[in-house]
Amino acid sequence: MVAVMVLSWSPPAGAQRRQEMQFLSDAETEHIIRDMARPIFQAAGIDPDAVNIVLVNDNTMNAFVAGGQNIFLHTGLLLGLEDAGQLIGVIAHETGHIAGGHLVRGSEAMENAFLSSLIGMGIGIVGGIAAGNAGAGAAGVMLGQHLAERNFLSFSRSQESSADQAGLSYMEQSGISAEGLVTFLEKLGAADDPLLVDRDAGYRRTHPLTRERIETVRNFVERSRVGKRPVPAQWNEEFRRIQAKLYAYLDPNGALRRYKADDPSFVARYGRAYAYFRRGEVRQALPLVDGLIAQEPKNAFLYEMKGDLMLQNGRAVDAAAPYRKAIELEPDAGSIRVSLAHSLMEQNDGRLADEALRNLQVASKTQAQSAFLWRLMAQAWSMKGNAGMVAYATAEEAFARGDKPMARFQAERAEKLLPVGSPGWLRAQDIRGQAGGK
Repeated sequence: MVAVMVLSWSPPAGAQRRQEMQFLSDAETEHIIRDMARPIFQAAGIDPDAVNIVLVNDNTMNAFVAGGQNIFLHTGLLLGLEDAGQLIGVIAHETGHIAGGHLVRGSEAMENAFLSSLIGMGIGIVGGIAAGNAGAGAAGVMLGQHLAERNFLSFSRSQESSADQAGLSYMEQSGISAEGLVTFLEKLGAADDPLLVDRDAGYRRTHPLTRERIETVRNFVERSRVGKRPVPAQWNEEFRRIQAKLYAYLDPNGALRRYKADDPSFVARYGRAYAYFRRGEVRQALPLVDGLIAQEPKNAFLYEMKGDLMLQNGRAVDAAAPYRKAIELEPDAGSIRVSLAHSLMEQNDGRLADEALRNLQVASKTQAQSAFLWRLMAQAWSMKGNAGMVAYATAEEAFARGDKPMARFQAERAEKLLPVGSPGWLRAQDIRGQAGGK
């Protein structure tokens, strides 16, 4: 996994501390959530493919919007929700904040500009649930105390009401029941439940929760033509898979206890397979993955998982075929193309450089902030003996990492080595300018 309703950045008044935000990235999780939310985005007049779904590794029940059309979902939220209906309710509400422009007014513009750059850096540098994605380990982004103390993602009660009304309208237009939002708000409103006191504290702070809000949403459901119609069963199945992968990523030993060996369900086998993968136990993971592929031979993300399993255990040659199959099934999944290129470069065979470059060039349309992508591209161009493109790709890598001096140095090298007016030469000029060069 790469990589508001509740925000946990705000320390007590006067606290002298910094907090870390860690992003995760996972093509499957983001794909599933985007597909579920597509009708909501369309009802709001938002291009579904223009919305970034960003996973935040934090155990609080939290979601928020920032930096434009970016929805941040905490892992604690995804694991704490009961079904896909609740997830869609949360996303509909957050979409209401996006459509209402609640985070781009007045003095908040500076914080949103900061978050936009943070998103660009974070998605590119933080390693994911899919271990082959971006090739990075655990990393975090530190937020300064001055930002945390501002509590800049909090909403007013009027904004909450506005987002509720907009979200309810989007769900009605989409034929999706708002019952999930009702049950989620009721869960958060259960203040006497000791299990919820800590986990939803940030939500209460940043999204004022009142009994009137809950009653308004409940009354809407009662009057709605959609009523309490369940969400599609497939959505709940896919949501349980998201949860299984998250459990296995965060606590593989706990996932093996949760998804027992005598449970033959797809979700349980999936959770066990990923838990064994996280523990590096290939012999246990591989038969489970192969069994899942046999059951769903057109599921691209199962082939991705098999490729990751091979690659992370030193079997780069064996990883390439499942990655190629995954791309055949999901050609727009840029992160899988990066993983394929990684497996090809690990083989240290110059004959594979062209295939790696083709995939990296396609992936760069959606993964341009990935420093690892550009590192692989520099490696592939080096195999082909093109020093100018090596310098250009290295400049992109440095720029994605936020290393402006190196980005400027490599961009200047690229300008000297590449044909004047070529795409790489023009982009090198842009990088030099953005990195502070003359």
